[in-house]
Amino acid sequence: TRFVASEECDAHINFKQAYVDATEEDVAIIQSPVGLPGRAIRNNFIRRLEKQNEAVDVCYNCIQTCDPKTTPYCISQALIRSVTGDVKNGLVFCGENVTRVDRIKPLKEIMEDIVQEAAEIE
Repeated sequence: TRFVASEECDAHINFKQAYVDATEEDVAIIQSPVGLPGRAIRNNFIRRLEKQNEAVDVCYNCIQTCDPKTTPYCISQALIRSVTGDVKNGLVFCGENVTRVDRIKPLKEIMEDIVQEAAEIE
């Protein structure tokens, strides 16, 4: 999770900022189109899905078991929207500790933080 909010990550700045801004109340467990659970940051897209499915117009054939007629949403379209900057209308998967991300940092600093945390455990 921390590495997404790194300066070196190629995700859109809005995607990274969604991690920084996330609160515990923003984190939701959702179902993927094939029924697997995932943790995501609650946004307009998630709120709409809680009310009704999102029509799938184009099939990317990314998931073998996907049936555009019955799938609740297109995961490819949702992920593309968010990683290219539309984090309000896309799917922003995250880890359980997303709320610990407090700012966008260089990888070097993230690694130093991890090493320090590990040393404190010993």
